[in-house]
Amino acid sequence: MRRAGPIIGMPFSLEGFAFFTEAIFLGIYLYGWDRISARAHIAAGVIVAISGAASAMFVVTANAWMNTPTGFRLVAGVPQEINPIEAMLNPSALPQVVHMLLAAYGAVGFAVAGIHSFLLLRDRTNMFHQHALSIAFVIGGIGAVLQPFSGDFLAKAVAVNQPVKLAAFEGDFESQRGAPLRIGGMPNQATRQTRYAIEIPYGLSLLAFQDPNALVRGLNDFDPALWPPVAVVHVAFQVMVAAGFAMMAIAAWGVYLWWRSIARTSSAFLKTVIVASPLGLFAIESGWVVTEVGRQPWIIHGVLKTADTVTPMPGLLFPFIVFTMIYVFLAVIVSVLLVRQFRTSPIFSFLL
Repeated sequence: MRRAGPIIGMPFSLEGFAFFTEAIFLGIYLYGWDRISARAHIAAGVIVAISGAASAMFVVTANAWMNTPTGFRLVAGVPQEINPIEAMLNPSALPQVVHMLLAAYGAVGFAVAGIHSFLLLRDRTNMFHQHALSIAFVIGGIGAVLQPFSGDFLAKAVAVNQPVKLAAFEGDFESQRGAPLRIGGMPNQATRQTRYAIEIPYGLSLLAFQDPNALVRGLNDFDPALWPPVAVVHVAFQVMVAAGFAMMAIAAWGVYLWWRSIARTSSAFLKTVIVASPLGLFAIESGWVVTEVGRQPWIIHGVLKTADTVTPMPGLLFPFIVFTMIYVFLAVIVSVLLVRQFRTSPIFSFLL
């Protein structure tokens, strides 16, 4: 931020406003039951949803800029002619924001659906858990179904702006026309080969450039010093895609069972949702590995290397320990509150 703050500091500032707005109205929503009118209570919930999405949007916009930095010109290593708006509207901003928001809704929807599926297995007549499962699964299912399309949108941006990252995604070492799409496999940087993969002919060229004969540049076209850890990126990408397609398949199954009006009573479906509940979180974590590790060795792509910005450990150790302890403490408190919340099954008149 010492170097990039004047360029991309604006979305961080806006994220602060969105975060505090979310926190304020979340407090009103949680503690406003029977204290404010029903309309004011619903309005507080809507504001929480909007400000939460806005907070994510601004943070991801800043990260997108690190992948495709715009809005400035380097003069002797110093940023000049800074345009913060152009920086926010960088080529990766919209694809990453859409992809991340859908991932977040899908992950949380499946996680909450898994909790209520577990509780429904214990009490099939509980109306609260029935309706909560419906709401959570609709949100998670919509996110899961739309996610591959947003992923395709983002992958096309990566193909144009970060060809090295795309090559690492697929474990592509050789440039070729009609490049295949790989499923599985393990890249070996020493031999510059990806073995044991299932290859779909012309798949990558078609998906990345809408042309089955398009040229896809391989890692061998670039300086090996600028390669990310290929095996890590490739495996994380495969995990992300596999988790996403599994969620989409479960969403389709859920729609079919809902059409037959047996989704809430199918033990097989409820147990599957329980097992699948962490898939969205796995997809998000592996996706961020793809994004961040795939950009290495750059912290700002093509501008600033990560090695040039690392804080020396003696100066970082104390705040690292303090922040870790704070987050562990918060995780315990949140877990206790969530368990207490889910153990309560309120019955509202509008559900009856």
